[in-house]
Amino acid sequence: MPEEIEVPTEHLHEAMNEAAEHEGGGGFNMRVALSSAIIAVLAAISALMAGHHANEALLDEITASNTWSYFQSKSIKEAVLKSKVDLISALGKKRSKEDEEKLADYGKEKKEIQEKAEEKEKESAAHLAHHVILARAVTLFQIAIALSAISMLTRKKKLWWGSLALGAAGAFFLVTGLI
Repeated sequence: MPEEIEVPTEHLHEAMNEAAEHEGGGGFNMRVALSSAIIAVLAAISALMAGHHANEALLDEITASNTWSYFQSKSIKEAVLKSKVDLISALGKKRSKEDEEKLADYGKEKKEIQEKAEEKEKESAAHLAHHVILARAVTLFQIAIALSAISMLTRKKKLWWGSLALGAAGAFFLVTGLI
């Protein structure tokens, strides 16, 4: 199974907390630290959900593969029985009613199995699509946190506003990925 996406932001949080302590109360550094903490929480949620959808996609794909194998085994059984029926007919003997019924059953079973396999493939693709969207959210959140740290160290509010914009974009992808 895929590894969970990690959000390596601990050292950035430490630097921001130190800067906020030196500044005191509710100044710029405190606002940046608070927004970064919120973004980090959203990044953790996104990473958890991205990992979940990656795992579900993998499990559904495995189930689909197993179902296709089952379909193939039914196809082989059907082909062997059809060969038997054709050989009996070629020898001028009467076909067994049981064999004819079994051939019809194989056809029905194969159709049901095929539908199940195709459904699992669709579910896998849907989970993978959610994973990709949530992975984008994680990336945007990580960049936002790094930009927050840089804004705190350089004391440039425009960088902080940029980090908030990236955080908002990440939140959009998080919400989109959860829908």
